[in-house]
Amino acid sequence: MAILYIVSTPIGNLEDISRRALRILSEVDLILCEDTRVTKKLLDHYQIKTPTLSYHQHSKIQKIDYIINLLKQGKELALVSDAGTPGISDPGNKLVKEIIGSLSHQAEIVSIPGPSAVTAAASVSGFPTDKFLFLGFPPTKKKRKKFFEEIINSKYPVIFYESTYRIIKSLEELRIMNQELEIVVCRELTKKFETIYRGNIKDVIEEIKKDKIKGEFVVVIKGKK
Repeated sequence: MAILYIVSTPIGNLEDISRRALRILSEVDLILCEDTRVTKKLLDHYQIKTPTLSYHQHSKIQKIDYIINLLKQGKELALVSDAGTPGISDPGNKLVKEIIGSLSHQAEIVSIPGPSAVTAAASVSGFPTDKFLFLGFPPTKKKRKKFFEEIINSKYPVIFYESTYRIIKSLEELRIMNQELEIVVCRELTKKFETIYRGNIKDVIEEIKKDKIKGEFVVVIKGKK
């Protein structure tokens, strides 16, 4: 039976990949990548020669049909994102949904678990995370106010991603709504310059501004409960 493996890859440090993931990436017929150039660095590091094909949020229906046809032929494929777990704030879930709808019992979908920025940030936050809300990236225009209101009003910790270019803007918007927020901001998780900022939102904003603002950020907001 055909198989689509959902393979987690490192979020920064290339050592954070499982032996099982490396074996699967070596054995499958094709690796579907969010960006083939990014995945190539990982594959080259581990001397994996498996061919790759790009699959991302802008991929057209023809490419999805092509992937489904490969599975109909009994091929084994792996889906990876640029970093972390495919399908988590990532276009991989769309492909999985299409395969489930088109192939039903003709193909297996198998998780190869591993790194995820969400769980990494939650684990170092110090906040109770038996329940938490993950919201992905904030909207850039519409629905921003509603997005941040949901965070402010949450009983449980909230985790979201943000880019270098918008981290200060997003934190300032939250600060205006509630100056008493306790937050943890993780920058460049697992990488050489990993930094974790903790404390009142106003103080954290000032600390981030003192540093060179670069890299990807994960924000954890303490809930009301």
